[in-house]
Amino acid sequence: MDFTRRNVLGLGALLAGTAAFGRVPAFASSEPIKVGILHSLSGTMAISETTLKDVMLMLIEEQNKAGGLLGRPLEAVVVDPASDWPLFAEKARELITGGCAAVFGCWTSVSRKAVLPVFEELNSILFYPVQYEGEESSRNVFYTGAAPNQQAIPAVDYLMNEEGVERWVLAGTDYVYPRTTNRILEAYLKAKGVAEEDIMINYTPFGHSDWQTIVSDIRAFGSAGKKTAVVSTINGDANVPFYRELGNQGVRATDIPVVAFSVGEEELAGIDTTPLVGHLAAWNYFMSVDTPENAAFIEKWHAFIGDPKRVTNDPMEAHYIGFNMWLKAVEKAGTTDPDAVIDAMIGVAVPNLTGGFSAMMPNHHITKPVLIGEIQGDGQFDVVWQTAGLVPGDAWSDYLEGSKDLMSDWQAPMSCGNFNVATGSCGGS
Repeated sequence: MDFTRRNVLGLGALLAGTAAFGRVPAFASSEPIKVGILHSLSGTMAISETTLKDVMLMLIEEQNKAGGLLGRPLEAVVVDPASDWPLFAEKARELITGGCAAVFGCWTSVSRKAVLPVFEELNSILFYPVQYEGEESSRNVFYTGAAPNQQAIPAVDYLMNEEGVERWVLAGTDYVYPRTTNRILEAYLKAKGVAEEDIMINYTPFGHSDWQTIVSDIRAFGSAGKKTAVVSTINGDANVPFYRELGNQGVRATDIPVVAFSVGEEELAGIDTTPLVGHLAAWNYFMSVDTPENAAFIEKWHAFIGDPKRVTNDPMEAHYIGFNMWLKAVEKAGTTDPDAVIDAMIGVAVPNLTGGFSAMMPNHHITKPVLIGEIQGDGQFDVVWQTAGLVPGDAWSDYLEGSKDLMSDWQAPMSCGNFNVATGSCGGS
C-alpha cells in the first residue's frame, strides 16, 4: 500500500509536538483507527483532488489533538489512484483490506462507479464529497456533495428566471456525470418549454486543451438573438484552457454567461480571472461566505497548510461535514463496525460552514443550501443568489423516465436504494 511520508510520521509528529507543550492526548489505546484517503495526487484530476487529501489530513490532525475517537488515535492512510479509474478500485480494495474503518475519496463519477462494487463486496463505507449526477443510492456510500436538485436544477432556474436565458449550451467532459446531468437538464428544459433547437450539447475528453473551435461554435450559437448561457460540467485541468479561450475570444459574462458545476476557487487559482469576471458557479459553499464557522475553518486551514494564499472550496466543506458526521456516528454506535455506523449515520446533523446544520437523510444524501457565485478578479466568488433554506438531496431525478417513481430509504424495514412507489417493490442493486 502507498503511504506518504506525512502519513508514516504523522502520528509520531503529533505526539512529539503535543508532548513538548505537555498536552499528549490521553488515548485509552494506542491502536489507531485507520482512515482511508482516496484522491488523485497525479494526473488530470490532481488539480482538484490534492486539496481534498490535504484537508482530510488537517481534519484528522485536529481530531487527534482533541483526543481521537473512542479513546484511540486516528491514522490517515493516503493512496494515489493517479486519475486512473480502474486503479481507484484497486486502491480502494487496498485501503479496506488494510483495515481502514472508512474511506473519504473520489471526485469523478467514473471513479466512484469503479469503487462502488468494492465497497459493497467488502461492506465498507465511502464518503463521496463532490457534486454528482444522482441516479444512485448505495448502502455503503454517503453522498455529501450535491445531487442535481441541489446544484444543476437551481442553477438553471436562476439563469432562466433572473438572467432571462432562452438558449442553452450544455458543455461537459465525456463521462457519466456530465452525460447524466445533461440528460436531466435537457428533460427539465424541455419541460419548461425550451425548444430542442435552443439546446446545444457538447462533450470533450478529459484533459482537453484545444478549445478554439468549440468556443467559436458557442459564440455562433449565442448569436441568434436570444439570451444564451453555457452550463458547464467540464472537469479537471481542461477548465484552465477553456476559460482562457473564453477570454481570448472575448466571451464576456454579459454576453454569454457560463455557470460551472466543477469550477471552484482551487481551479481558478491557476489562471488570470480578470477576463472571467461575472461568469458564475453553482455550489453549496464558497470561501467568501461570511460566517464565524467559515472564518474559523479558513484560519485552521491556513495554519495547517502554512500558506495564507491557499483557498478553500465546496468539496472541502463536504469532507468537513462528512468527517464530522462519521465521528458522531461512530461515537453514537460505540464502534467502527460498518453495519453499526451505517445505521447510526441516518439523522446525524453537524454544522456546515455557511451557517446552520446539515443532516444525513435516509437516502444517504444530506441537506445543503444552494449558492450561485459570480467570479471576481481575485479568483473568489461573490454570492449573488442562494436558497432560502436547506435543500434535501434527491437520489433519483423527477425528470427522467425510470427514475421519477423511485425513492431511497436505507432504514428498516424498507432498506432499499431504489424503491418503486408505483409498483411497491425494491429494484435491488
